[in-house]
Amino acid sequence: MKSMIKVVRAVAAVVVLMGLSMCSQENAYQYAYMNPDLAPEERAIDLVNQMTLQEKVSQMKYDAPAVPRLGIPRYNWWNECLHGVGRAGVSTVFPQGIGMGATWDVNLMSNVATVISDEARAKHHKFISENKRGIYQGLTFWTPNINIFRDPRWGRGQETYGEDPYLTSRMGVEFIKGLQGDDPKYLKVVATAKHFAVHSGPEKSRHEDNYQTSDKDLKETYLPAFKSAIKEANVQSVMCAYNRYRDEACCGSNLLLTNILRNEWGFDGYVVSDCWAINDFYMPNRHGVSDSPEEASALAVKSGTDLNCGDTYDPNLSEAVLKELIDESEVDQALVRLMAARFKLGMFDDESLVPYASIPYSVVASEKHHKLSKKAALESMVLLKNEGNLLPLSKEVSTVAVIGPNANDKQSLLGNYHGTPVSQVTPYQGIKSKLPNAKVIYAKGSAVAEGWPLLTPIPSQNLRSGEKNGLKGEYFPNEKWEGDPSISRTDETVDFVWLDRPIKELATDTFTVRWTGQLVADQSGTYRIGFRACNVGKVYINGELRIDFQDDHHPTMKYYDMELTAGQSYDIKIDYYNFHADPQAQLLWAKLNEDLLTPAVAAAQQADVVVMCLGLTPDIEGEEMPVVLEGFDSGDRSDIQLPASQRKLLKAIYQLNKPTVVVLMNGSALAVNFAAENVPAILEAWYPGEFGGEAIADVLFGDYNPGGKLPVTFYKSTEDLPDFKTYDMTNRTYKYFEGAPLFPFGHGLSYTSFAYDQFDVAETKAGDVMTVSVSVTNTGDRAGEEVVQLYVSNRKNNPNAAKRSLVGFERIVLEKGQSQNVSFEISAEQYAQITQDGQVIVEPGELEVIVGGKQPGFEGVADAKSSQVLTKTVNIL
Repeated sequence: MKSMIKVVRAVAAVVVLMGLSMCSQENAYQYAYMNPDLAPEERAIDLVNQMTLQEKVSQMKYDAPAVPRLGIPRYNWWNECLHGVGRAGVSTVFPQGIGMGATWDVNLMSNVATVISDEARAKHHKFISENKRGIYQGLTFWTPNINIFRDPRWGRGQETYGEDPYLTSRMGVEFIKGLQGDDPKYLKVVATAKHFAVHSGPEKSRHEDNYQTSDKDLKETYLPAFKSAIKEANVQSVMCAYNRYRDEACCGSNLLLTNILRNEWGFDGYVVSDCWAINDFYMPNRHGVSDSPEEASALAVKSGTDLNCGDTYDPNLSEAVLKELIDESEVDQALVRLMAARFKLGMFDDESLVPYASIPYSVVASEKHHKLSKKAALESMVLLKNEGNLLPLSKEVSTVAVIGPNANDKQSLLGNYHGTPVSQVTPYQGIKSKLPNAKVIYAKGSAVAEGWPLLTPIPSQNLRSGEKNGLKGEYFPNEKWEGDPSISRTDETVDFVWLDRPIKELATDTFTVRWTGQLVADQSGTYRIGFRACNVGKVYINGELRIDFQDDHHPTMKYYDMELTAGQSYDIKIDYYNFHADPQAQLLWAKLNEDLLTPAVAAAQQADVVVMCLGLTPDIEGEEMPVVLEGFDSGDRSDIQLPASQRKLLKAIYQLNKPTVVVLMNGSALAVNFAAENVPAILEAWYPGEFGGEAIADVLFGDYNPGGKLPVTFYKSTEDLPDFKTYDMTNRTYKYFEGAPLFPFGHGLSYTSFAYDQFDVAETKAGDVMTVSVSVTNTGDRAGEEVVQLYVSNRKNNPNAAKRSLVGFERIVLEKGQSQNVSFEISAEQYAQITQDGQVIVEPGELEVIVGGKQPGFEGVADAKSSQVLTKTVNIL
């Protein structure tokens, strides 16, 4: 390694001399690294060679400071754009990742990513023009999450594209390409494939777990999406995972980061740690792979982790060099990768040279982008059941009851890692707008889960400021609530997602607000008082600190339960400190043990049809949460059933014998067995984005024919699942699950029907590309979209092989009576067998090839009757 570094430095010295010579000739650049005509790596080497050790280390943490003597501005590497630019003010919010996986539409993914990167570039340049260089304002995005959703209990599975490596690969590749752009010289943004590798929960033990798999599972399941991201999409960044794999911490793994990522796949970008993952190397009761921060820093960098999201490298990496735990040349190598990325983004060049710098800010949350968000929401809808063709519903219906905890809840549109939409259309609002002449009644019906009520903004009549309703709001242009406030007013509610800064003349994102007054309840009882914020906040009740936010970096709700007596005043003070570009603050509440069921039943009794909006929320499933409830554990689920409170509501409404549709909004598969057996229609809507309510209404009332397919298996019970911590793929996902699923992977109904014929598989020799073709016809009475799915199976020859594996798919649109030929080319690697020790075997023999709009072999509600499937056994020669 050291000899290679010396050669690189020798070459670099020549390059630098050439660059300096050029500078002296043209008298244009103070340093060679400023010359945009040099290659990014050459510029990075020149820049790194001029830096002190302390300066180098300072640039290897996510919040890198400026180095004024070299003209390096400060830069924060942390940014998010999972389904829209996140946490940076207004942006277009698309369906959550799992919803986009349900579209099975690679062209849509490309268009969505292009929109996101357009908005990212426009935002970045606006921030720079205002001298804002903080968190969520850069061009390096920690997206996409291409882990395999192997277990429905994982709370972060909502961020992924599903359980299948091939589907995840195709969607991930298009998303990465759309983010990074196609300019031959400059990157549009940097995409980051995460979390590398073998990572999918549990959340609560991710800092200490050590996972093991066979080489077969590693190569067949956990690595393909990452390999495609690097080999096909040229992703520029990879984020290593928290856990250990085969005894090595993933961010200190020679196997993963050196042998596979760089040596085998040729990855030439940079690796960033998951946030504070390096701390897990040495902290008590975690991985225990290092004894000190210095050793951890050395191990991570030597293994290939270039950038630290956290606080370990600086200053410990400098100490590691001085203690000879690592050579400074290895630090140089890591920093060259990082600085090369910044040069590729054009960060040191005049904006006139960077084509993406000219994207106008007017594209952000534009009408064009909103239309694409709505289209993505529509395509993500999966019709799970439609008995007796209850759907689509008639628009002539006179009374509709829209019931359920997700019926009018904005958070359930968004999922986690979301941006700030201009507006949010809930299912209730979407249906009400769709039926202007009908009576549309709303009722919550139940808590989301036992012990987790749906919190709503505290209304103005329950807040007092002197003689006025509301709270006194004082707005300060500083971070300490000091001096005279710029604004002093009465705010009727604390329910703010500021699209513009409340203090208009404010030049930065830093401001504080203090709200004071009294809280008065109309009814006595136990209440949950909640505060949702994206920065720092403290809530005092009767002078005592009850809710405390400390720099959570993303919108989070914290709460306090207390007894309130009707009519009694309780002093309340809220101190809110905003420090980045997504200011929001909400004071919320709910009365615990409130009877929500009776008004819901009353609403349903009045209705001609009932739409029940059930499911989960991102407040209880997501990343490492302090939430432990019946069925939920630290962001994950301990039980995959619909929560008990909602099951009770569903059964009560069912007893009324009304035409009922269940709309599910969730980020992971639910065991909705009662609904599958008894309710005539079920629509899976995921967390559908800002226009989700419109999309749901369009599907329910026939203005859009659903065509989405499940990207995950819906199981019947938690008992069907292996141990959560077991990463062996036995009895997991559609490929290896031996039981009967509630709804299988690839399942999805349509309002029309599709027939398949002219199925042909060309004669294929082992090792050659296999060509498959089929004709698909819309045999129904309306236009529709079909996802043509192609699977292969080696199980006839090998009982240890997957039942079947997805190797191709295409989403097509067919008018009534229209036919289309669809063809696929399948590589030998796709139809090969992988042995337990990871060998890829391509040999002659029988291969089962399956094509259709679903998998074969299912009955009842698990069978998509609106589609067809064909199977053929072929001989590989």
